[in-house]
Formats: sequence, structure tokens, C-alpha cells
Amino acid sequence: MTTRTETDAEQKKSLTEKAQDAAKTAGEKVSSASSATVQAAKDHPYAAAGIAAGVAAAVAGAAIGATKLRDGEDEKTYKSAQ
Repeated sequence: MTTRTETDAEQKKSLTEKAQDAAKTAGEKVSSASSATVQAAKDHPYAAAGIAAGVAAAVAGAAIGATKLRDGEDEKTYKSAQ
């Protein structure tokens, strides 16, 4: 007859093993994806540079837009306080 503590310990071990297996699988997938990305960048350097420049421009545009929106809110708050 198994006791409750033995069953709890088995479940915890099982959950720990499942979490470790999931982490290992995720790590393998990330490694594979990064290797494929590096190889694609080596095979097509100009396309990779263009994509990187486009992403940088999009991030910069979003940052500038967010700053302008925030500055507009600060200005409204300042005017309403006067």
C-alpha cells in the first residue's frame, strides 16, 4: 500500500521530469532555429542586412511615435493643471 507522501513524491518527480524534458526539447528547437537563421544569413547576406535595417527602422519609428504620443499627453496634463 502506498502512502499519500509517496504518491505526492512520485507526482512531483514526474512533473520535474516533464519540465526537464520540455526544457530540453525547447532548447534543441531554439538551437536548430538559430543554426538555420545563421546559415540563411550566410547564404543571403544582402537580404539579411535589408531585413535587419527594416526591423531597426520599424523599432525606431515606433519609439519616436510613442515619444510623441507621450509628450502630447504630458502637454495636455500641464495645460489642465494651469
